[in-house]
Amino acid sequence: MSEELEVERGDIRDNGRRPPRAVVGSHRIEEEMFGRVFDGRIVRRIWEFVRPYKRQLAISIAAVLVFTGTQLAIPLIIRHAIDEGLAADAAGLTALRWSMALFALTILLNFGASWVQESVVGKSAENVLFDIRTAMFGHLQDVSLGFMDKTEVGRLMSRLQGDVNSMQEFLETSVLSVGDLVLLFGIIASMLWLDWQLGLLTLSVLPVLFLVRVIWLPRARVAFMSAHVANSVANGALAEAIHGVRTVQGMDRQPVNFELYDDKAMSTLLAHRTASKYAQVMVPIVDSLTGVAMAVVVVVGGSMVVGAQIDVGVMVAFLFYIQRFFDPIRSLTMQYSVMQRAMASGQRLIDVLDVPVEISDSRTAVDLPSDTDGAVEFRDVTFGYNPERPVLHNVSFKVNPGETVALVGPTGSGKSSAMSLLKRFYDVQGGQVIVGGHNVRDLTRASLGREIAMVLQEPFLFSGTLMENIRYNKTDATEEDVIDAARAVGAHEFIMDLPGGYDTMMGERGGTLSLGQRQLISFARALVADARILVLDEATASIDSYTEMQIQKALKILLQGRTGLVIAHRLATIRDADRIIVLREGEVLEQGNHDELMALGGLYAQLYSVNYASFDDLPAGTTRMSDAQSS
Repeated sequence: MSEELEVERGDIRDNGRRPPRAVVGSHRIEEEMFGRVFDGRIVRRIWEFVRPYKRQLAISIAAVLVFTGTQLAIPLIIRHAIDEGLAADAAGLTALRWSMALFALTILLNFGASWVQESVVGKSAENVLFDIRTAMFGHLQDVSLGFMDKTEVGRLMSRLQGDVNSMQEFLETSVLSVGDLVLLFGIIASMLWLDWQLGLLTLSVLPVLFLVRVIWLPRARVAFMSAHVANSVANGALAEAIHGVRTVQGMDRQPVNFELYDDKAMSTLLAHRTASKYAQVMVPIVDSLTGVAMAVVVVVGGSMVVGAQIDVGVMVAFLFYIQRFFDPIRSLTMQYSVMQRAMASGQRLIDVLDVPVEISDSRTAVDLPSDTDGAVEFRDVTFGYNPERPVLHNVSFKVNPGETVALVGPTGSGKSSAMSLLKRFYDVQGGQVIVGGHNVRDLTRASLGREIAMVLQEPFLFSGTLMENIRYNKTDATEEDVIDAARAVGAHEFIMDLPGGYDTMMGERGGTLSLGQRQLISFARALVADARILVLDEATASIDSYTEMQIQKALKILLQGRTGLVIAHRLATIRDADRIIVLREGEVLEQGNHDELMALGGLYAQLYSVNYASFDDLPAGTTRMSDAQSS
């Protein structure tokens, strides 16, 4: 560690200055921690999730009120017992016995109401939490890929977890805050009823408490927000370092990354120290004010007892009330911050739930017939992720049933975009995409999913067994279907070499398998799906030449009797395609089979000549350098 850095860190620790923010490798998520104290629109939206449990809510409120009533009644019962018990006659003893019985009954009611409120409120809040989470997850499954392309996964995870938890905290404490309000005003009313002069004298400490809170609350909010943001930054940097650990170790960046994270950890430490200071300062202040109020009651109330102005029981009741008086104030102050966090979290949750589902089935949408011929046609298609900047310009071509057509062209020519339109991940701005004689806008997305299978460049395997991954799109496929598909694509042998065979559990994204093995699994998945149309989007771009040969054999089986659309940079993989369509800058430049395009001498011939001119001259089984590099 450099001397300058040591000095700087020393200044941080000694003077409490915030460390400098690192630029490279930093990760910052800016989210509002606090919102308005009360936002009716947000409360109404959250109420939609609470409404199914309004019966439990009513029971909870009733239990809270009963619990609060017993809290208010206990000091009065004790006061009655003391005052009546001081009498030595039989009537006093009888009154004392009745007070003891009433006290026991009140304690039982207190326990029962407490148990009901805790259990019912907790279960109801958990149910609402579950409903919000499932609603968000279900909605996110349907939103357009355009939204997902522009949204950080970390923010969505934060909303599904942290913001929903904030709402749970609010739901649990909001019911209890009803009891806190009733308890606070009940204590004030009881003290004034017992003796208004002593009551007013006791309440004289309140202005001091409110003045302290007026000064404390804004500063505490800033401190809590800073701690929240610093914690998010540190967690983001930690997640980034974990996901990029291969790159970090490959470039020997461990010392640099440690310093970057250490800066953020130090900022988090300082922010949490400040927040902790503000969180703890109120405890001794409230305790001191409680002590002052009790001292006032003991001194003034004691003199009033001596002067026969009040009974001993009244003073004892005052002491009990003062002990409980500041609890609801403390709880309501915490609830104030909880509500503000809930309003901010609720706004973010609503923002996600209100994301429009741009790609949805029309009211008249029909299923693509299972016996569709598999024909595909693009008619003057214009499309752009930003409509003002189209990536496809009046593209037209047709793929006949059972035909294998390859799309080639430079990066950015619109090949993958065209395939996304076929699956209807996005909608065109102009023209039509036709599948089986139907405009895809007139078909249900579910039927398109059944009849169009896609194999992408980056195969994604889910947590679960290999068997479950292969039949992911067709859960009713038999074990024999899965094994036959794996044999067909050349994956059966390496699967059987795994410790659990087809029951081997996959880690995150199937990281225990090589990229080529994961790609073979995705091919087997597509074969089991038994879709009429097969889309291969750069499916052989990141695999070795040996695996590519396996896939070439598998493709003949996979494409047999199916309509195939293949995107490939490695042009040798699509030489045998029935037709090749060449795209450039979002327009169809030329089309034909391999020999026709080579004879034409256009862009395809140039691309092929650069990369594969000497392919036919290589000895059998020889791997070209360009293939090895591209794999």
